Amino acid sequence: MSDSERMRIDRWLWVARFFKTRSLAAAAIASHKISCNGEHVKPARELKADDRIEITIGQTVFVIIVQGMAGQRRPAPEARLLYEETPESQAERIAQHELRKLAPVPGSDLKGRPTKREGRLIRGIKR
Repeated sequence: MSDSERMRIDRWLWVARFFKTRSLAAAAIASHKISCNGEHVKPARELKADDRIEITIGQTVFVIIVQGMAGQRRPAPEARLLYEETPESQAERIAQHELRKLAPVPGSDLKGRPTKREGRLIRGIKR
């Protein structure tokens, strides 16, 4: 296989837009959130077409089949052409999304730091 048919898994995850930076992809690999063909891998693992990758990002699990490689990071519509998500993975993700919509995790609607007023209310509850 030529170099254009193989790529490091951390770089591929970045190019396919699963992670914002390559170092975040490498950190996810190091913490065993990524597996390739059922095995935990290292960031330097060579990836090729038809490899099966399981990616865990937060509560979401993607199971994808690698379709191709790209030399550089491209826009999201082009990046989606690099992989195909399995139908079981899509169904599971949609089901989990519906469950989160029906019964959201407490505190999931909170964004950022509390305002000055909210801080006073919190301190009032603690007393």
